[in-house]
Amino acid sequence: MSRICELTGKGPVTGNNVSHANNKTRRRFLPNLNDVTLQSETLGRGIKMRISAHALRSVDHRGGLDKFLAKAKDTELSANALKVKKEIAKAQTAQA
Repeated sequence: MSRICELTGKGPVTGNNVSHANNKTRRRFLPNLNDVTLQSETLGRGIKMRISAHALRSVDHRGGLDKFLAKAKDTELSANALKVKKEIAKAQTAQA
């Protein structure tokens, strides 16, 4: 399972552990990923995703999954999230 957020594309970055003696060893900083079920108002069902805590706060701030995906860039989204985005767009055009 990859350590990449499905909504924001945030992944591991590398850096150094620095000791008190200023010795440097390489390390990885991993994103804080959580398995969550986000509710889609348009589709009327929950969608399971593995997203970062920062992305979860962003979804809440924008007013839900549907609104977040409407503004999200396709290049940052995973294949699963892109499929859900297209489903939501299709359902919204059918309702209008």
